[in-house]
Amino acid sequence: MRKPEIRIPYDIIGSKGKQVALVGMNFRMNSKIAKEIMRRHKSVKSVLKKYEKRKGKYRLYPVKLILGNKNTEVIHKEHGYSLKLDPQKVYFSPRESTERQRIADMIKGGERVLVMFCGAAPYIVAIAKRRKAKEIIGIDINPNAVKYAKENLKINKIFNAKIFLGDVREFKIEKFDRIVMPFVEGINCLDVAFANSKKGTIIHLYGTSSSPDLKDFEETIKSIAEDLNVKFKIIGKEKVLPYAPRVLKVRFDLKVI
Repeated sequence: MRKPEIRIPYDIIGSKGKQVALVGMNFRMNSKIAKEIMRRHKSVKSVLKKYEKRKGKYRLYPVKLILGNKNTEVIHKEHGYSLKLDPQKVYFSPRESTERQRIADMIKGGERVLVMFCGAAPYIVAIAKRRKAKEIIGIDINPNAVKYAKENLKINKIFNAKIFLGDVREFKIEKFDRIVMPFVEGINCLDVAFANSKKGTIIHLYGTSSSPDLKDFEETIKSIAEDLNVKFKIIGKEKVLPYAPRVLKVRFDLKVI
């Protein structure tokens, strides 16, 4: 009997022993394909499918269990550290593993770092493992994300980071050396990042672009900064990964001047 072909992309979240396969929302899915995914990946115990865009207060992808265990909590390992999470309760992209290392490599000794929309703390853990940051603050509005983030600090024996539950707009204004904004809609909070900046602060702002030269995203940044009377310069640009058909997730590195 011919085995079904798998022509759809999917992410594998978790590590050997227990993994979850997460299929994108733009692809048809059925139990036969789910069974084939589980056959090919012996550690996959659940197959989930996104069926809508990120929405709601916590900006999560609504997902449906196609096959397997309803308990989708896993331990995901990357670059020598572990992340406990449930992809049904908190956003996480294994595809951004390399990007997290890029940011961690940029941290300089003694920096105070703010990570907005920190999720289960993958960026915080990656940064902390470099042992250069003086202090790392993470904020997320999703209580499940904060629960996992705090657990992940304990799992990875990180003592220079703190996690707070709440809206970044209600966060007490402080001045940081570096601010990471990994959420693609983070530009809506760029004013908050500027308010938490000082001269020399570097902001890693993520977003989306459908322009080959990324000019659409750049112009939006400039417009916001102009309205706020904030001076900055772009010190880096990165095409991170495909986000949607003809749309890229991108990162702009901004330095407040």
